Amino acid sequence: MPISSVLASPASQMIQAYLNNPRLSNIKNIVFIIFVYKLLSFLNTTFLVHGPNRTYREVKAYLAALAFRCAKMVPSVKNKLETELGKAAKDIEDKVAPQDDNFPRYITLPKHGFSDELMDKELARYSELPHTRWEEGRVSGAVYHHNKVLSDLSARAYRTFSSANPLHPEVFPGVRKMEAEVCAMVSALFHAGPDAGAVMTSGGTESILMSCKTHREWGRTVKGITKPEIVAPVTIHAAFDKAADYFGMKLIHVPIDPVTMQADMNAVKKAINKNTVLLAGSAINYPHGVMDDIVGMGKLAKKHNIGLHVDCCLGSFMVAFAEKAGYKLPAFDFRVPGVTAISCDTHKYGFAPKGSSIIMYHSKALRRFQYFKKGDWPGGIYASPSIAGSRPGALIAGCWASMMHIGEEGYIKEAKHIIGAQIKVRKAIEAIPSFDQMSKRGWHLSALQNPPGVHFTSTIPSADASDEFITDLQEVMADFEAGKITESGSTAGMYGMAATVPSSVVAEVAGAFIDALYKP
Repeated sequence: MPISSVLASPASQMIQAYLNNPRLSNIKNIVFIIFVYKLLSFLNTTFLVHGPNRTYREVKAYLAALAFRCAKMVPSVKNKLETELGKAAKDIEDKVAPQDDNFPRYITLPKHGFSDELMDKELARYSELPHTRWEEGRVSGAVYHHNKVLSDLSARAYRTFSSANPLHPEVFPGVRKMEAEVCAMVSALFHAGPDAGAVMTSGGTESILMSCKTHREWGRTVKGITKPEIVAPVTIHAAFDKAADYFGMKLIHVPIDPVTMQADMNAVKKAINKNTVLLAGSAINYPHGVMDDIVGMGKLAKKHNIGLHVDCCLGSFMVAFAEKAGYKLPAFDFRVPGVTAISCDTHKYGFAPKGSSIIMYHSKALRRFQYFKKGDWPGGIYASPSIAGSRPGALIAGCWASMMHIGEEGYIKEAKHIIGAQIKVRKAIEAIPSFDQMSKRGWHLSALQNPPGVHFTSTIPSADASDEFITDLQEVMADFEAGKITESGSTAGMYGMAATVPSSVVAEVAGAFIDALYKP
């Protein structure tokens, strides 16, 4: 049938009449207006917030990722990629979980329980697996003290409260009291007011997750925000990305000033909109050890009636005690108007056992948005303050005991020691053009990216070993300058790959790393 006959048919004429209906035209106009609005909103959060250079890089990265996804549909490319990822996964597995035929593997329960003698033997065998000499201060961060007296105290507290669970405060009233006292003591260190509230969590990530969830609920209840957004610099801890992913929030990353490495405050201002429920800044951040302009962020939070979370997970008790140790820091805690939440890891510079952090709020009313409550469950009324239901009371006891043992004078002493060593190491590094190869001398440093760098967190063990670190660094750089060192380490290769391949591939490799952690 000729096309002209089809177009002239009654059915075609009916469709054309329908499409030309004024009501449909209005609907099409409305759809077009919505499309334009969303496009302009997208441009506002990209070009205006990120600036032309970053927008160009992001669009370029998006197009590259799109092209890569299309290329993966080609069977030959897909097979090649799977082969290479398999090799990478095997390489990671061999390094993370090497297999030793002389080392027993337990993948089923033993028929008979271990005797005390065998248990001691196996515990010693596991503890003596080849590892970085963290006891000698050769690790960046990770282990924040090597005080045997403090470790024995934590073990004693753990043993005393090994069965305790704060989910049952009537059964374990001592642990309930300890947690409340730790929350009160840490809140006082950050100059919280009398109406402030806090909760102990399992670590910095959970503290950050809880703060984001709390501000999401606050924004929904108080301001009617159904599409909550967080504004934070690119250097903010990745736990904020995790929170956004878990809780259906949008995280707008703003650039940092290339000189100060702080959040670009102009970009922060531009990124705030009607959906913003939370600003976030660091005191200090993980990548560069820099404190964001918390005072400036506080002014913006007050102006727009939104929350401001200050991430002190890494800064912990060092930033809290720096002033009393003789080091002046910019204002960052609850004394800054506009700050609504602060996270602090007690298991870092509080020197408590691993698995404890505090999330603080400027008011108990705000803290209530963190709680989960279920009043009609057939199993009874259920309520919990954080993600976990049951929690290890032994860790709460260990944290309480550590803080009570060290006391204010002890923390001030360690702040002077650690910050002083950090200043000494920094001056030594500034006198050297660049460095690498330290891992071959037993140092475990943290590799960074965007831009590439090395992260070295000063702790009590590393502060004690600071002179040895400087000596090794100077000798390594002398060898490098003399041309004696030409190869790069495996970490450098991995981060070099990360800078040149799509992020989806890097994510696959990262997933392989996590898989390897669970190989017996």
